[in-house]
Amino acid sequence: MTKTSPGNFFEDFKIGQEIRHATPRTVTTGDVALYCALYGSRFAVNSSAEFARQIGFDDAPVDDLLAFHLVFGKTVPDISLNAVANLGYAEGRFGVPVYPGDTLRAVSEVIGLKENSNRQTGVVYVRSTGFNQRDEMVVEYLRWVMVRKRDTNAPAPEEVVPPMAAKVPAEALILPAGLDLAGYDTTLAGSPFRWGDYQVGEAIDHVDGMTIEEAEHMSATRLYQNTAKVHFNQHTEGQGRFGRRLIYGGHIISLARSLSFNGLANAFKIVAINGGRHVAPTFAGDTVYAWTQVEEKMEIPGRGDLGALRLRTIATKDHACVDLPCKGQAGKDYHPAVVLDFNYTVIVPR
Repeated sequence: MTKTSPGNFFEDFKIGQEIRHATPRTVTTGDVALYCALYGSRFAVNSSAEFARQIGFDDAPVDDLLAFHLVFGKTVPDISLNAVANLGYAEGRFGVPVYPGDTLRAVSEVIGLKENSNRQTGVVYVRSTGFNQRDEMVVEYLRWVMVRKRDTNAPAPEEVVPPMAAKVPAEALILPAGLDLAGYDTTLAGSPFRWGDYQVGEAIDHVDGMTIEEAEHMSATRLYQNTAKVHFNQHTEGQGRFGRRLIYGGHIISLARSLSFNGLANAFKIVAINGGRHVAPTFAGDTVYAWTQVEEKMEIPGRGDLGALRLRTIATKDHACVDLPCKGQAGKDYHPAVVLDFNYTVIVPR
């Protein structure tokens, strides 16, 4: 009997199946430093313990997306080791803050299955949840991924496509306990613009671009213990559709988030992932730019010190965003340079 695992194929998944993912991960200050080195994020709350304590955190929390990637990485060997592509996200919420020293684990439930017409692949829908060592939720999200079949003649399962909310409503957002923005210092944060200074429909070109190096994206994916074959093995990927390794889509999300500091420096915490799509692949050598459109301003019940902005961030490759029209919802409307369409909600001081 073989002692190695080939990963799950489409026909291995069952509706209602619960998967407890292996290898819990204790987050260290080294992880935080490496994440900063990879993306150059400058949000003050993640950079300064003193700044974070001033507004109610116990310490400088781990970047929300670092927590997301670490949990996501736990799920890959069981969910997407044999994936063709990760297709999208929905209904994501961030729970309690993550600090260095916390240990994260992940659990997923299969909530949908749909075989593709070519009978070679199918789409698997899962809801994944990350917990800390106290069994507190740190992040939860729904994602769907296209997975290869082991046997193309295997019978198709009953088709189940789960309903998905278009956004996480204000009343479902989770704020860190003790958060108080009365002492929020916009000068130290890097921008004078607060919640009231943003308008629905406003588009912000984040101006800067960042070129991805081969070593960077591979280091990032290893940091998250993401074992997807398409990111690591040039021997096999060199014979594939693109002839080279694909960059993990989460790498682009983090790049876009870091670039968004220029224009959204006070959007210090992500509280929800409403939806997302990796529109096109990226490769080492691509230069990523980003712009953001304000989709909605949300009042938080009982809070006069902060508000929420629902944002749509578009990332492009090798094409400055100043040249792009601020429109395009359907895939056919995307400019060829667009690689990411990400809808998320952030907290901003009032």
